[in-house]
Amino acid sequence: MFAPLCKSLLLKIVEQGGTIVRRSLILTAAVLGLAASTSAHADDLKVALIYGKTGPLEAYAKQTETGLQMGFEYATKGTMMLDGRKIVIITKDDQGKPDLSKAALAEAYQDDKADIAIGTTSSAAALAILPVAEENKKILIVEPAVADQITGEKWNRYIFRTGRNSSQDAISNAVAIGKQGVTVATLAQDNAFGRDGVAAFREALAKTGATLATEEYAPANTTDFTAIAQRLFDALKDKPGRKIIWMIWAGAGNPPSKLQDMDPKRYGIELSTGGNILPALAAYKGMPGMEGATYYYYDIPKNPVNDWLVAEHQKRFNAPPDFFTAGGFAAAMSVVAAVTKAKSTDTEKLITAMEGLEFDTPKGKMVFRKEDHQALQSMYHFKVKVDPNVAWAVLEPVRELKIEDMDVPIKNKR
Repeated sequence: MFAPLCKSLLLKIVEQGGTIVRRSLILTAAVLGLAASTSAHADDLKVALIYGKTGPLEAYAKQTETGLQMGFEYATKGTMMLDGRKIVIITKDDQGKPDLSKAALAEAYQDDKADIAIGTTSSAAALAILPVAEENKKILIVEPAVADQITGEKWNRYIFRTGRNSSQDAISNAVAIGKQGVTVATLAQDNAFGRDGVAAFREALAKTGATLATEEYAPANTTDFTAIAQRLFDALKDKPGRKIIWMIWAGAGNPPSKLQDMDPKRYGIELSTGGNILPALAAYKGMPGMEGATYYYYDIPKNPVNDWLVAEHQKRFNAPPDFFTAGGFAAAMSVVAAVTKAKSTDTEKLITAMEGLEFDTPKGKMVFRKEDHQALQSMYHFKVKVDPNVAWAVLEPVRELKIEDMDVPIKNKR
């Protein structure tokens, strides 16, 4: 826009003399200075969030978005500026569908010129978009999808993950409930999330000395668990010692409550599952004393980042932060730490900066493992406590399972 004006002024210099020439020179210098100043002004730092804002996991997605925004606010001390650039979050709803997710990420990189992308909610959708990051040679931070394949066999060097993986879920739960003399049966969704979760749990449970009796899988839209529960009960009821059904489930269906209603205690069978969002924890009130392991519960971690998140979230929304709010917050913190260290959004510089990067989160320190870019992090062994003044079950901490307490396998082929 400045070139035609500058050309016009220079023509005047040639054609005219005296005062007009001097004034034209001054004006030309001013315009050229403005042009230089404008071109030097940094572009926005664009972060694309691909998530299932509508669909079966929309509650998770909305928490991720809230956490991401709050994480950037905290990490930039409210300025929303990073490396001299304004952070702009571009959101794209993939509805949890792999084909829509691929299109959304490609659009974010190619049309919106996103520097970094974060997503997505569904493991199936996340697996579909991994090649898109590789094709575009751009960083994708996976949050909150958990399938092991994401940082395992389907991984590529542009993929980092702040979300926990199935192995971290499974190992922490196996450590929490698995002991010599314990027999366990599993129930999971028949998808990448469920099958990866059980595979990792099976491997981790074997190291505890516990026995795995059987595995059951059901479609994610299952609402009637009667036949499945009976098969699980039959597999466990005659076993000696402690007997536990461990469940891994996301979204609707609520198998813990459905199985609890069928009175497994008559066979001496206990139920166990990992943590969940607060609305789902309401159902845990019917299972006082149940043990498991969780990724996050707002009242467990004790550190300045979590203190700020809990207080600020309560102030803004009149509710504590939830499971995936912490995840979105962690993703934002990782972006700020990475760009600050790299002093750039150049992909290769970011990869160098992010491999082995330690960064603060509401859960404390996380570190991107160099080998597979999985964020190693604490998990929390809990026991359910019922408080009549709280709408959900309170997850009372038994112990923090730190990074060194969990032997999380490297499953990629780097």
